Amino acid sequence: MTNEYFSEEIPFNDTPHDEYLAVQICKGLRPKIFEGTPRFFADLIMKCWDAKVENRPTAKELYEILKKWNEIQYKDNKIHSQMKKYEEIRKSKLENRLNISENLKIHPQAIYTSRFLNFKNLPELVNSSDLLSFQINLAYSFRMF
Repeated sequence: MTNEYFSEEIPFNDTPHDEYLAVQICKGLRPKIFEGTPRFFADLIMKCWDAKVENRPTAKELYEILKKWNEIQYKDNKIHSQMKKYEEIRKSKLENRLNISENLKIHPQAIYTSRFLNFKNLPELVNSSDLLSFQINLAYSFRMF
């Protein structure tokens, strides 16, 4: 959801939401992380996408992390500069939005409402090897737990 917020795009909008997509997600397919997403958020997004539930932060942990970042964003130059850069990219994107939104096509089988999907024999969920290209090792860590 954080990635959707930063990208202002619906994930998998050009793809049917069917068993094939479910299998691809199980095999590691993830939405693209928006180019302007601050590095500390990209890292958090990837943690939330981890195939192993125990590696994902809980809602309480997410709240604490985001609260901490909010408190220090103006004190930490790295975080502040990343957020400033994101805002610049976002503003530029918004200026071009009219042209983009007219061309944006949502696949008729891309369904964004809750529904029961009864897919049999889905593969075991794994992390994408492509995530390695997104991963960013920060010089500082916000380990709070």
